[in-house]
Amino acid sequence: MNVLAYLIPISLILGGLGLAGFLYTLRSRQYEDPEGDSRRILSDEWDDKPKSD
Repeated sequence: MNVLAYLIPISLILGGLGLAGFLYTLRSRQYEDPEGDSRRILSDEWDDKPKSD
């Protein structure tokens, strides 16, 4: 039972780190232009910067 005292805070910290990483990717606009990213890696026709709104 004492092991739960360690596992619950560790799992909350790891979940918080995962959530923080997800929010960081949302704020850095990594999901804005997924089609352009897939084409940009294969072709030189696309510019290096994502579209700005």
